[in-house]
Order: sequence, then structure tokens, then C-alpha cells
Amino acid sequence: MTRETTSESWRVGRLAEASGLTVRTLHHWDTIGLLSPSRRTAGGHREYTEADLARLYQVLALRSLGLALDTIAVCLDAGVDPTRLVRDHLAAVETSIEALGVLRDRLVRLDVELSAGQAPPATALVDALRAIGRTDPEGEHALDRHLDSGQMRVLRTRAAALGPARHYLLEVEWPELYRRADRLRTAGTPAGDPQVRRIVSRMDELSALFTGGDAGISAGVRAAWHDDPAAMSGEPAAPAEDWRELAAYLDRARRNSG
Repeated sequence: MTRETTSESWRVGRLAEASGLTVRTLHHWDTIGLLSPSRRTAGGHREYTEADLARLYQVLALRSLGLALDTIAVCLDAGVDPTRLVRDHLAAVETSIEALGVLRDRLVRLDVELSAGQAPPATALVDALRAIGRTDPEGEHALDRHLDSGQMRVLRTRAAALGPARHYLLEVEWPELYRRADRLRTAGTPAGDPQVRRIVSRMDELSALFTGGDAGISAGVRAAWHDDPAAMSGEPAAPAEDWRELAAYLDRARRNSG
């Protein structure tokens, strides 16, 4: 007899219905190792535990912050602070609510003026457009001493457009990619190995995301890694020479990826 689903376990169909996801999506996430059920029945049916539901919340919260599935996987593997995740998720929701409230007020004003046969002033239309395109406040950056004010402005503008996702990209995924690369280096993996090239490719994607492909900004970011690798890596005790050797290893991987 098939065991009944209890409050501690969820079949894939029930979880899909409760979460608003499709069964196909959950099966895909299981296949790629993003979210796999911890239990299976004797008949092989998937069963998700309460711990799996907690991971599902993390996946959905990170996805709502604009992170791609590969980034989410790196963040969860690296370990995400649940308190920080909930606060960032809440901040994103509150920002969206605030922005929608401002947009609603301005649209109501436009509606009243149009209903009264009045042509809305240009300033009202501009206000509505600004409300539609509103972004999060800019965040502070740790690269001030390596870049000039114009370059910092570019970084801050692009980072602000990412919203809370920038925390996970800069402070979780990027350092974790460096740690993975260093594990391969210390294991003696050749720089031209596909694993290393994939890591370098993702690093360069992140760099382009924040720099817009500006070579000068990219050089400044690399200088920051060279001059202060412990701070940039998130590893305060990391020996500077080890990180410089890693930088040379990654540069060799870039040359081999062509």
C-alpha cells in the first residue's frame, strides 16, 4: 500500500500546486541538482521534506531577486545567510510596493485630469514615466581606491539596477567561483581544463555585467584583486601570494579558452 503523504512530506504534484510551479519545473530542478526530494516511496515517487521546502523558499526568493538558476546553485552551495536572504527579499518586496504606490498615485491623478477633459501637464507625464522606471538606491562599493569617480559611477549605476541581486553576485557567487578555481589549482588541474574554463567564463560574465565591458573598469577590478585579495575574496585570512598565483592561473585559463 502506498504510504499517505504526511505534513512532513510532500509529493511533487502537491508541492507544485502549493508553490505555483509546474511538476515539469520541479522535475527539471531535481535533474540539475538544484532541488532534489530527500525521500522516495517504495514505488519511487518523489517526496519533499520540510528541509526541502526551506530550500525551495531560498530558490524562489533568490530567483525573485533576479538571479539565474546557475547563480542560485552557487549561492546555495556556498551557504546563504537565511536572515540576510529574508531581509533582502522583504526589501525587494517593499521597494516594489512603494514604487507601485507612487505609480498608482500618479496614474490616479492622470485619470482624474483626463476624465475632467483636462490635458495633463508635461510634468505629470514625466513623473509617471519616472515611477515606471524607478530603480533601487545605489549601494556603496569597496573599489573606491582602485577606480576614478566616473568608473565608480558606472559600477554603482549598473549595480543599483540589479537591486538585491548584487549582494549575491558580488559577495556570494563571485568569491565562491574564486574558491572553486583555487581548489582546482591546488589539486593540480591544468588551467586549460574545461572546469576551469567554465569558471573563468562565468567570472568574465559577471565582470561584464557590472562594468559594461569597459576595459579600464575591468583592469581596476583586477587591480583590486591583486592589491587586496583577502577583502575581495571574502577570505580575510587568505595569503595574498596564493591569490596572486590564482590570478595567474585564471589568466592562463583565459588564454587557453580562445
